[in-house]
Amino acid sequence: MDKYNKRETIKNSTFWSTFWSTTSEGKKKFSYRMKRWILVIGIHLLFFLSFFIDLQVLEGTLNGSRFLGFHMIDPFTTLEVWLATYHIPINIIIGVSTIIIVYMLVGGRTYCAWVCPYGILSEYGEKLHNILVKKKIIKERKFDHRVKYIFWVGFLSMAFFSGFIIFESFSVVGILSRTIVYGWSLALIWVAIVFSIEVFFSRRAWCSYICPIGTTYGMIGKVSALRIEWNDNCDSCMVCHDVCFESQVLEITKAKYKKQINDKEIKTQYITGADCTLCGRCVDVCHVDALKFDFRLKDLV
Repeated sequence: MDKYNKRETIKNSTFWSTFWSTTSEGKKKFSYRMKRWILVIGIHLLFFLSFFIDLQVLEGTLNGSRFLGFHMIDPFTTLEVWLATYHIPINIIIGVSTIIIVYMLVGGRTYCAWVCPYGILSEYGEKLHNILVKKKIIKERKFDHRVKYIFWVGFLSMAFFSGFIIFESFSVVGILSRTIVYGWSLALIWVAIVFSIEVFFSRRAWCSYICPIGTTYGMIGKVSALRIEWNDNCDSCMVCHDVCFESQVLEITKAKYKKQINDKEIKTQYITGADCTLCGRCVDVCHVDALKFDFRLKDLV
């Protein structure tokens, strides 16, 4: 994508062109999408090899794993176990504490963009969805993003009242993670159904409105050190809104909000919304470099 000479958006550029960015000097480099895909594929390749050839680097799945011997447990899975059994084993406490500390540093919902295997599939589904919308074959459907908290409470309630971690039976994230490590199962049919809903009904529906895993990481992300920083170079062109499937976090880029910020003489501000996945797509398309990654604790280092 050439953000300096073209205002390329996710809707008017080819899918594969978004894996490259053109610098102001005209050189090609990996976009943040390319970097994310490399990391996601690399993580799950380690999961696969650790099981298949006993590599013992990253063992387990995304629900619970060990990295070089260190336990790592998904926070939402921990909540489910606690509510279902009224008890949390010490290894789970250690594992979830490690994860929480890591994501307090690198941003909670970075999990969704930089780790989750369904994110890759969903991004391709998003492109197919936008093509269908552009051709007026389907309509764009958006819902209140806060509905995810209803699902979050609902899934935890299921664990509490049933005594089982029911969500894991139809978590597309867990199904894909287990498929990569242990092999395919009929549960992939459910993944295909969810993918079809995102293509033909609502863009990124699972990630935006349903998945309690992302919601949990978003709660952690509110206080995370790594954030997207906005500056007053912004001309409110709204291209960043086009590429962001959680565009409510970018309200500051709208003209009406920019005027309020200018009146207060604020030059920079962090995007602190819990829904931000720090995917970097807004950075990739901002032609005035008004958005960038920033580590809020850098002055203390």
